[in-house]
Amino acid sequence: MERVWIEDIGRYADRDVEIRGWLFNKRSSGKVRFLVVRDGTGFLQVVMVKGEVPDEVFNLYDELTYEDAIIVRGKVKREKRAPGGYELLLKDLVIHSKSLDTFPIPKVRPENIPDVGKLFRFRHLWIRSRKQWSILRIRDEVERAIQDFFAARGFRRFDPPIFTPASVEGTTTLFPVPYFDEGEVYLTQSGQLYLEAGAMALGKVYSFGPTFRAEKSRTRRHLTEFWMVEPEVAWATLEDIMDLAEELVVYITERVLENRRMELEILNRDVAKLEAVKRPFPRITYDEAARILLEEKEKGRDIDFTYGEDFGSDEETVISERYDRPVMITHYPRAIKPFYMKPDPKDPSKVLCVDVIAPEGYGEIIGGSQREDDYEELLRRIREEGLPEDEYSWYLDLRKYGSVPHSGFGLGIERTVAWLSGASHVREVIPFARTPERIRP
Repeated sequence: MERVWIEDIGRYADRDVEIRGWLFNKRSSGKVRFLVVRDGTGFLQVVMVKGEVPDEVFNLYDELTYEDAIIVRGKVKREKRAPGGYELLLKDLVIHSKSLDTFPIPKVRPENIPDVGKLFRFRHLWIRSRKQWSILRIRDEVERAIQDFFAARGFRRFDPPIFTPASVEGTTTLFPVPYFDEGEVYLTQSGQLYLEAGAMALGKVYSFGPTFRAEKSRTRRHLTEFWMVEPEVAWATLEDIMDLAEELVVYITERVLENRRMELEILNRDVAKLEAVKRPFPRITYDEAARILLEEKEKGRDIDFTYGEDFGSDEETVISERYDRPVMITHYPRAIKPFYMKPDPKDPSKVLCVDVIAPEGYGEIIGGSQREDDYEELLRRIREEGLPEDEYSWYLDLRKYGSVPHSGFGLGIERTVAWLSGASHVREVIPFARTPERIRP
């Protein structure tokens, strides 16, 4: 029999095939017994009928335990009541290897079974569940969609270093690493500064890789290690990069709706909320967003916000409640944003920046800006921030030799996938989460 993958089973209706996988679940109704087999690409119902298979095969049902590695052979049949619309009428079953112990994650978890936090002890096994499998397939779709998006628009992938000698997003969130005779260096917070060099060489570039923030935040939106995609474009203004960000988010959302509808159904995701994600996105300034918070506070909502501060998770949620799609917030106070952002010529107390806030309380998924392209102004900002001037000498060189307007942003993969999949915490949308209290498995 031809060996096939479950995701391709629809092409083999009424044919005999072999599936290699693991026992996900089983149930019996006397002379008819049902197995649910997974092979990594999908889940398939397998039907064992007494008298239609040899007794020794039928009786193997009693030996099977969760996650036994098995090989099943039989005929593929259309069955609209079965998951995926097909099932396998069993002809033969081989137990390749037995589980050596009781699987530590019950298929049905009553209230006294370990909660999600404790399940992370078994993350290496938990990712076999239908919901975690669905989330990780959505993540894969998002990552491939991003690369397709930029390739179709003439961007070149540009890989910045993971070790960096200086900060990008603030010195308080750096992970120091001993580095030979150089003393301490740091795990990257962002590839942005290097991407600016790439944009001056290649015009339109993007990076896609891990970033690290030593924040002791324990919210559902934070990880210490996460993945970002960061485009950078020469000759681009803030408006240009906002258009690009908007196009990217819509493209990713449409790809997930098109190719991962089954996974969204498994997760009980309200797809109508994703279908509402269309251009244009609402665009408001920081001042307008602050007025929304004031209005809500006057209505009696418990909002702890002072004008001039950055928006926290609670404030972002309140602002996003007014919209059915992501909202773009621009022109934040200069004092709360990094040194490399260009001040607004019309109001130098603000910078030419944008944050994209996802709906449904998922918070900021994109942060970007037009970069400061004036040598003297950038040097002044570096000195004003007390940053090590020598470490930024190469970055200043980009303004010495043919400086042009340029802009870029960073999109956080985990927050984006959490929003699209409806996951309750970003820990669930990365294979192995790293948080202040978790480094294992």
